[in-house]
Amino acid sequence: MADAEAICEASQRPTMRFVAVKSQDAQASGVVFRARDLLVRQRTQVINALRGHLAEYGFITAQGPAHVAGLIECVADDKNTLPDAARSALAMLVETLRDLEDRVRRLDHEIARRAREDENARRLATIPGVGPITATALIALAPCASTFRKGRDFAAWLGLTPLQRSTGGKQKLGATSKMGERTLRRLLILGASSVVRQAAYRGVPEGSWLGRMLARKPRMLVIVALANKLARIVWALLAKGGVYGAPIEAR
Repeated sequence: MADAEAICEASQRPTMRFVAVKSQDAQASGVVFRARDLLVRQRTQVINALRGHLAEYGFITAQGPAHVAGLIECVADDKNTLPDAARSALAMLVETLRDLEDRVRRLDHEIARRAREDENARRLATIPGVGPITATALIALAPCASTFRKGRDFAAWLGLTPLQRSTGGKQKLGATSKMGERTLRRLLILGASSVVRQAAYRGVPEGSWLGRMLARKPRMLVIVALANKLARIVWALLAKGGVYGAPIEAR
């Protein structure tokens, strides 16, 4: 009864915002992405457990997925001083790790297939820093582009805009709000980080926006600013069509 009363009251308000209903295919893409995200977190937990337990016996390896092979070699080496009981337990973690990697790989193939078959995902993938995983997540998790009036509103929904602390006619901008969809915000920041890393390694065109930002701002600030820029480009492509680098028709 309370829900029905709230629905009737909301329907009589002209300024009420309504959320578009997602299709079953969009919901399926969201399930695939969420499942992959969960398995990746579990894989990270297993890797950290292996590294921590082996460090107690003096086997130190560098951090990062690229050094997992060294952890597995320490567990499989029968000539080291690792106790048999610990070796048996760590071998189970290694088996779990391999199983998780296989499952993540299969979900990656499914996400890549969905990104190839979806027209919007293919267009989003033309943006530097946006790959199949990010494109699929944007299609599955973000609301319809028509929900937002402009790209800045979409970036604010993602939590990529600074907090306003203005007073007395003086504009004061704080840190990013970090409100909204944290998963999409994380993916866009990771994509922006890869673009900045490539720019630092290969260089950028003279006079470009990214080059000017890197010359006078801290690297992390540039990454967040670029993620904000990517969010606005994503909204423009979803709302007005087109691909990145091509002129977008005004509608």
